[in-house]
Amino acid sequence: MNDHYYSREPESASRPAACDFEYRGKRLRFETDAGVFSRGEMDEGSRLLLKNMPADLRGDVLDLGCGWGALGVSLGKAFPETRITMTDVNLRALELSRRNAEANGVRARCMESDGLAALQGCAFDMIVTNPPIRAGKAVIYRLFSEAAEALKPEGALYLVIRKQQGAESCLKYLKTLFASAERIDRDGGFWILRAAGALT
Repeated sequence: MNDHYYSREPESASRPAACDFEYRGKRLRFETDAGVFSRGEMDEGSRLLLKNMPADLRGDVLDLGCGWGALGVSLGKAFPETRITMTDVNLRALELSRRNAEANGVRARCMESDGLAALQGCAFDMIVTNPPIRAGKAVIYRLFSEAAEALKPEGALYLVIRKQQGAESCLKYLKTLFASAERIDRDGGFWILRAAGALT
């Protein structure tokens, strides 16, 4: 069975599991499921990425490859002045992200999109992603390139990637797309990268 969390229609039988998480003093409850990344828990990479969000976050924020909405819903709850967009290719993930946003009182736009294909003409102050590493380097590097083109002039891309899954080469690639690209945190093998000043 060729079934991945980046499949459009996962073949895995549904196995719902709840996940509770607290972010910046806000209690959140998520519904997760099989066939979607990190069933039943907020993964450590996403936790570290959320920890490194700027305290004054506002504006248009894209959760790229949102899964069940861990990043986008958390940010929308903690920063109600943001305008959240969540995208994924996985239709089960998108339905979960819609339900999780509504259940947590977060207004968010949820869209099916392969990368930023469905967001032509949109511009964002921040793009956050826990990229689908198993989809392969060509896929995730395309996502980063598309993100650079979709950021506003002062916008930034934030992402998490494991060191052993290519964090160093990823940082080198980001430096070909952005005027500034740096590691801003690391913990447990995860690197948090921030890139700004798109060269496109």
